[in-house]
Amino acid sequence: MRRGWKSLFWSFAIRQRRRLRESEAAFILLAVLAGVAAGLMTNVQQWLAHGLQQFFYGVTANRLSALSAIHHPWRLLALPAGGVMLMLFALLLKGRKRAPIDVVEANALHGGRIPASDNLVIAAQTVISNGMGASVGLEAAYAQMGGGFASLLGQWLKLRRNDLRTLVGAGAGAAVGAAFGAPLTGAFYAFEIVIGHYTPSAIAPVVAAALAGVFVTRALGVEPWLIATTADRVVTTGDYLLFALLGLLCAFLGIVIMRLVTFAEIRVQGWARLGRWKPLIGGLLLMPLALASPQTLSAGHGALHLNLVLQPAFTALALVLALKIAASVISLSFGFRGGLFFASLFLGSLAGQIFAGAINAAQIGIWVDPNDAALVGMAALSVSIVGGPMTLALLMLETTHDFALMGVVLTASLLSSAVTREMFGYSFSTWRLHMRGSSIRSPRDIGWVMNLTAARMMRRDWVSVRDDYTVAEFRTRVPLGSASKAVMIDAAGRYGGIVPTAAAYAPELEGDAPIAPLAVLRDTVLDPGADIRAILPLFDRASADELAVVDVSGLVLGVLTEKHARRRYFEEVETSQRELFGES
Repeated sequence: MRRGWKSLFWSFAIRQRRRLRESEAAFILLAVLAGVAAGLMTNVQQWLAHGLQQFFYGVTANRLSALSAIHHPWRLLALPAGGVMLMLFALLLKGRKRAPIDVVEANALHGGRIPASDNLVIAAQTVISNGMGASVGLEAAYAQMGGGFASLLGQWLKLRRNDLRTLVGAGAGAAVGAAFGAPLTGAFYAFEIVIGHYTPSAIAPVVAAALAGVFVTRALGVEPWLIATTADRVVTTGDYLLFALLGLLCAFLGIVIMRLVTFAEIRVQGWARLGRWKPLIGGLLLMPLALASPQTLSAGHGALHLNLVLQPAFTALALVLALKIAASVISLSFGFRGGLFFASLFLGSLAGQIFAGAINAAQIGIWVDPNDAALVGMAALSVSIVGGPMTLALLMLETTHDFALMGVVLTASLLSSAVTREMFGYSFSTWRLHMRGSSIRSPRDIGWVMNLTAARMMRRDWVSVRDDYTVAEFRTRVPLGSASKAVMIDAAGRYGGIVPTAAAYAPELEGDAPIAPLAVLRDTVLDPGADIRAILPLFDRASADELAVVDVSGLVLGVLTEKHARRRYFEEVETSQRELFGES
């Protein structure tokens, strides 16, 4: 009887999986489920991080970075204590042989597949880092848990690769939308930063998930992330030009920040003896920065709102900007985990207010509203660091409800994005993956490209001849018309070149002549792990239509023809395009 119920359950599950793969409406409902879960997990993580801040710093309803001063400096011991917690966490993970997979890497390389343990590792480390006051944001944990839950759900339902990637993007976008109370921001975060493209088939599930995530936040009574701004204004051509300049400056600042983080990480990783103590040392280094300005603590939400209201002096803003950059660099390079999304919003607001102060102080007949400049700077710097110009433009729109400013925000964001791509080529997430050896520059799916390796595509039924054969022996071994080429190997089976059959049958050759001088492509071979991006250019450079696949010891594993490699490439491109437009 028990076996019968089990059989019925699995047959029902299989039918539902098939229905989800075939029904667009069912897939949208699945995305809504992922969005609800993402909204819940976002608010739980926010509650946990704020709980840590309340316990260690005594903050209640206020944001940690909005504290006017640290009245009890001993509370800053929470920073090195957080480092110790991360060190203990690292000991628990000592047996792991790889870094956790985040949502961008999962969608770019692994078809949206994320192990459950990776979600928990990233979320736990980020909550600890932010909750103990390190200068990192929680968006990495939000997106990871939202996208990670969607990934696990999609894997259990055995969704197709493109559907799984879309669902992961929907979950991550719903989490970010829930954090800001901004559904369009969440949806475009999914499209631009996690999925990598907009498609008609993905719009409905992604937007539905983002709406569901925001609904959860509002149902829980969490205040939306709003910014006070001027509703009535006239935006002139001069405003566009000024804020375009601000967007350009923010692009350079974003590149400098990303370079600084990498420079510091490389130097810190070189500390062989102190390597395991990095989080503790980082926490100690953050303490004097927090004493100088509490605005360096955590992501900076409270400080952002505080500065927009109080509008501090130019020098005070410049000091906080320098301290916040230093705190973010130290936090990320010394082992605290988190993102720069929220921190870049704060840094961008500081840069915008400094820009307005400098223009106004120059008394050149132009006056720039510091509040407007702060909003434009927030979007422009975040675009440079995080990517996604539409995501940030819509964030400004949804959090300010200011349509008049939308044009200049989008102008500065697009300029910042273009300059960063041209001069740097990466967002912060893809740059860090690049420094780990990955080749991805965006969340676009290139996993299929990496799967097209020489070892996977090669033919194993190749013809071989010994390098000590004579022409007569070759002709006996390879009759005319049986094979166009033969791979030459030595007595140990190591590669020695490729002998064209036509060359061995040249009439002027004597039968006792050695075959070895006829071999070509002696030094041109394919590595078994080489992917299609390396294979096709090698065929072009060698002007060859067939190459041997050789391992590190020189043994021949197989043969790959250019015709077959190009056919497999175009087949995968066509499949990818069909999935992109929802035709499969």
